[in-house]
Amino acid sequence: MKIIASSAASTLLLLSSGVFMRDQQRSGGVVGVASAFMSPQSSYAPLSYQRTPLTHLPSPSFDGSAANSQQSSPSSTCLNLAELSGGLSEAWNSYLDALEANPLLVKSITAGVILGAADLSGQAIQQATATTIDNDADTANSVDIARFLRFAFFGFILQAPWNHFYYQILDGALPPTEDPFTSTTFIKVMIDQFVQAPIFTVLIFGFLGVLEGKSLDNIKDQLDKDYKDTMIANWKLWVPATAVNIAFCPPILRVLFLNVVFFFWSIFLSLKLNKAEVEE
Repeated sequence: MKIIASSAASTLLLLSSGVFMRDQQRSGGVVGVASAFMSPQSSYAPLSYQRTPLTHLPSPSFDGSAANSQQSSPSSTCLNLAELSGGLSEAWNSYLDALEANPLLVKSITAGVILGAADLSGQAIQQATATTIDNDADTANSVDIARFLRFAFFGFILQAPWNHFYYQILDGALPPTEDPFTSTTFIKVMIDQFVQAPIFTVLIFGFLGVLEGKSLDNIKDQLDKDYKDTMIANWKLWVPATAVNIAFCPPILRVLFLNVVFFFWSIFLSLKLNKAEVEE
């Protein structure tokens, strides 16, 4: 759980960096960043991105001498890093523009990719464990494509749409506050984790069970066996993650933050829901 918590914190830092780059272009300073994160009315209107000129950086020399070659190396490194930074900023802006133009579609595609990747990671862990126990090298080379597609489809068709509309309803009923540490934030976290999460977890078991071809009795049996442990694990991860999400993330980025944290949660779900395959 420490690894998952650390990863969630890294994710928040990444999202913060993306918003910082975008608001630097809009407001030119720290005020824009504070406004983006703290204002309940913050918006991300599409902006035309222009790459920052690199004329302020020293140009490398190519006269063939060893000394000049050594002097030019740091400049070349700076140029490469600046180009990389500009490319990442441009990609981030493009993603935000697409998110504003087609929010539900972009969130769904993002969730499908992330959850599909999470299942592949879960399969790799499962196969590595099975190989260690059984000493069967052939096990490590097999990928369950159907299982991967089930998780990707779950992310695309259920997880992202559910959270897209859920957060719209939640923020509509309890609008975001400028101060992240308020009773409103606390109430929203409690609603999310002790009303929404138990319901959505049942939907996860049922949805993936139906895609696997399980009967309703089999799905009920799995819920009876695994639901309690799943919810306890859910609260260990999602109570702090949801508090960070609701308190600090702009509404437009909440599902993205959730999707990235959901990557690690989906690995747990993938192993939990498919542990019978290993036992067999």
